Amino acid sequence: MAFKKKKITVHDVMQKGYTYTLSEPVGKNFVKEFKPMLTPKQMLALGVFGGVYMRDCVKEFPKEWFTKAKFAPKDIHKPDAKINYFKVNASQSLSVWKKKGWISKDDPRGWFQWYCRYFLGRRLGDEDLRQIKRWKAIARHASQIAKSCRPTDLSCRPRQRQALLHWAYDSRKI
Repeated sequence: MAFKKKKITVHDVMQKGYTYTLSEPVGKNFVKEFKPMLTPKQMLALGVFGGVYMRDCVKEFPKEWFTKAKFAPKDIHKPDAKINYFKVNASQSLSVWKKKGWISKDDPRGWFQWYCRYFLGRRLGDEDLRQIKRWKAIARHASQIAKSCRPTDLSCRPRQRQALLHWAYDSRKI
């Protein structure tokens, strides 16, 4: 059975009326060198971004991604490090991301939003390659953990481990 393309229209706090097309099946046909260790669902269940990232986007993605997601209460607007898997803050603010040129018009929330949409089946050509290049560059943190810590010593370099979780690297296995 052939994959049927699907159009998604987004209405959330940061995007009103943004549309994109899913041209690949969910979780399939990634660029060859892009091999994330965690799915968006797994990342959300582990605890990432202090529990405030993408709370208003749940209608855009499959419900099952959010069944075990660790979110801060709706009235909390600042990230809560206690929600993160490693109980530390490993994020920079959106304003820093914008200043560094890491944000695209298609994904105003950054890499994880891009990854969720890529995982869902959206493809954006050059933007996908840019984001995958950024993902590959984060691997240096896994190397630093491997060189500096005993295997699976989760108390060693928790901030780096949390940052890796934000990029779909399963730092619990390093």
